[in-house]
Amino acid sequence: MKSIVTGGAGFIGSHLVDKLLKLKHKVFVLDNFSTGRIDNIKYFKNKIKLVKCDISKSGKWEKYFKGAHYVFHLAALADIVPSIQKPKLYFNSNVTGTINVLNASVKNKVKKFLYAASSSCYGIPKKYPTSETSNIDPRYPYALTKRLGEELVLNWSQIYNLDAISLRMFNVYGTRSRTSGTYGAVFGVFLAQKIHKKPFTVVGNGNQTRDFTYVTDVVDAFIKAAKSKKSGEIYNVGSGKHISVNYLINLLKGYGRVHIPKRPGEPECTFANIKKIKKDLKWQPNIPIEKGVKFILKEINYWKKAPIWTPKKIKNETKNWFKYIK
Repeated sequence: MKSIVTGGAGFIGSHLVDKLLKLKHKVFVLDNFSTGRIDNIKYFKNKIKLVKCDISKSGKWEKYFKGAHYVFHLAALADIVPSIQKPKLYFNSNVTGTINVLNASVKNKVKKFLYAASSSCYGIPKKYPTSETSNIDPRYPYALTKRLGEELVLNWSQIYNLDAISLRMFNVYGTRSRTSGTYGAVFGVFLAQKIHKKPFTVVGNGNQTRDFTYVTDVVDAFIKAAKSKKSGEIYNVGSGKHISVNYLINLLKGYGRVHIPKRPGEPECTFANIKKIKKDLKWQPNIPIEKGVKFILKEINYWKKAPIWTPKKIKNETKNWFKYIK
């Protein structure tokens, strides 16, 4: 099997490449290393074809789609604040980039297209657990561009007869998660604070809950979706549970905590209804949060060079969040 993984040097992408190699796939990784890291793929760099490219622009990278069975499209820009500051950059990456990858897939008659969508498309859900039929309400440019990418995938699937599935992921965590200079995912923030013996910066009272889903469970969902006969479908990928940020802090065992203001546009809860993916794809999560945190803590030095966020730095970084999001 020949598989293409866009964003294959990134967090989820590198774990997916790991799995595909174990399944004896011939893997082509497309990445521009804007957030991906060469360290993520160093252990199997000699087993893959690495193509450094920008998918938001047409180029020679498209030739590698010839003969591909699967395309796993994970390349995207993430995080809320930068998407507010640079919406056009996010549109180019997450929307135009998706069109280009879709066109290359159609042109080369790829067997199956798998899209990494985001549960941020639900905005602040009115019902929990949140199902795939829930109202779509993106609250910031990142969420919107990921949703537009999903719409393109479903539309191309219908018009151009491209077998495709979209997986909406909930709060993915695990080893190799991003350590970029952008203020973003809670694990990256907390792990750097723990390493440097700084207090955890807790948004609000910390009672808000999240559906933390371990990265290898997400990878298994992609593999199940690729092998399935389903097409034109959307599936939530979550743990089927939700825990509070305070509970996470207790698991991480840091050096105290400091509370920062609650932010507009953030839900009090993320909690995936995963009945559909369990039924259709026979997939279910296997890594509980307690076990996943232990895996991460064993590899905590990975976050040694991650930025150390203080309340003052966070306030400066997120001022546009409070200015634009209601």
